[in-house]
Amino acid sequence: MSNQNHRELPSDPGVRALIAQAQRMQVSRRKLLAGAGGLGIAGLLAACGTGGGTGGGATGGAAGTAPAVTDMSATDKNVFWANWTLYLDYDDKTKKYPTLQEFTKRTGIEVHYVEDIDGNDTYYGKVQGQLSAGQDIGQDIITLTDWMAGRVIRQGFTQKLDQANIPNAKNLLPALQKVDFDPGREHSLTWQSGYAGIAWNKAKYPKGLRTVSDLWSPDLKGRITVLDEMRDTIGLLMLDEGVDISGPWGDAEFTKATDVLAKQINDGQIRQVKGNSYKEDFISGDAIAGIVWSGDIVQMNFENNDQWEFVIPEAGCTLWSDNMLIPVASPRKTNAEKLMDFYYEPEIAAQVAAYVNFISPVQGAKEAMEKIDPSLVTNSLIFPSDADLEKAHVFRSLNADEETKFNSQFQTAIGA
Repeated sequence: MSNQNHRELPSDPGVRALIAQAQRMQVSRRKLLAGAGGLGIAGLLAACGTGGGTGGGATGGAAGTAPAVTDMSATDKNVFWANWTLYLDYDDKTKKYPTLQEFTKRTGIEVHYVEDIDGNDTYYGKVQGQLSAGQDIGQDIITLTDWMAGRVIRQGFTQKLDQANIPNAKNLLPALQKVDFDPGREHSLTWQSGYAGIAWNKAKYPKGLRTVSDLWSPDLKGRITVLDEMRDTIGLLMLDEGVDISGPWGDAEFTKATDVLAKQINDGQIRQVKGNSYKEDFISGDAIAGIVWSGDIVQMNFENNDQWEFVIPEAGCTLWSDNMLIPVASPRKTNAEKLMDFYYEPEIAAQVAAYVNFISPVQGAKEAMEKIDPSLVTNSLIFPSDADLEKAHVFRSLNADEETKFNSQFQTAIGA
């Protein structure tokens, strides 16, 4: 890595400025992230890509049956994007998203970015009625996890992508190009991938955690949060019980895990079941350990003096991918596709990955990362190590009946 200062930078002045800004934003992160392990991303993403559900909840019309929508992109230079929290590069000094600024500078299209998604089910509940009626939900891109992406695609709630507007889609990692929830990638593009594992406050719980069962220690009573994503929380519980969550498990294995979850909630061991807002409990100190998403902890540490430790449990972790989709009645489809294309440029993808610390789906992002921060090239949360890959598992696909049954069982367990 000693020759990084002599590497040729991209000729595009906007990209050069972004890299310089990203380098400044990453200076304080180098010590935090140094020393993480290797590479081996292809195997991980192959698992992520095929693990999203083709099953899912309520039935709907087949994809492509929605009435045609007039695309106003030529005259309406805006694009509205709903995403999860802490999921895009952000400059604390300027209070802006540098890559969004660069996109607007290049295209003249203003991006209205909101962190509206706290959980797949909760967000789906907000927009399902409008989507079912073929109405504009006010967003041109929504970002949903594989299984929920599969549901809305199957229900006809998304528009088919025009690949001519997204030439950089060729940079999608080969292992992610074929997914069972969206054959041919006609309706979706991966945003990021990541793990669900366990974490704790190092000062308040110095002995740490090794397994999911360690969360049930009496000295953690009332100080635990778990995720409201069924596949992550139940997936980790099932792994802890020795179940291969990618294999042919059934009702008995799922019920055993939900029984464990319900008991820990009813006994007061688990404080709350939450989506992204679990981070507030960690930061306030109300929760000191729990089931969490990998990149969140790195970001929280960066902003809060390295207070928490994230590990993959001994029994393994879950894998997931989030995907960009265009809702059925979006009137700015071309603008949305241009934004997708922009984020599939390796230099742009690398800047996002350097901030969010999740797994980038873009070929060339690793090489581009060398220009931003060479130490992140070996960050196993962005470019996973072979050892981590061996512990990573994808929750198997569910058919529609299983989706309904297991989701209802999970909601009952958490008291929803």
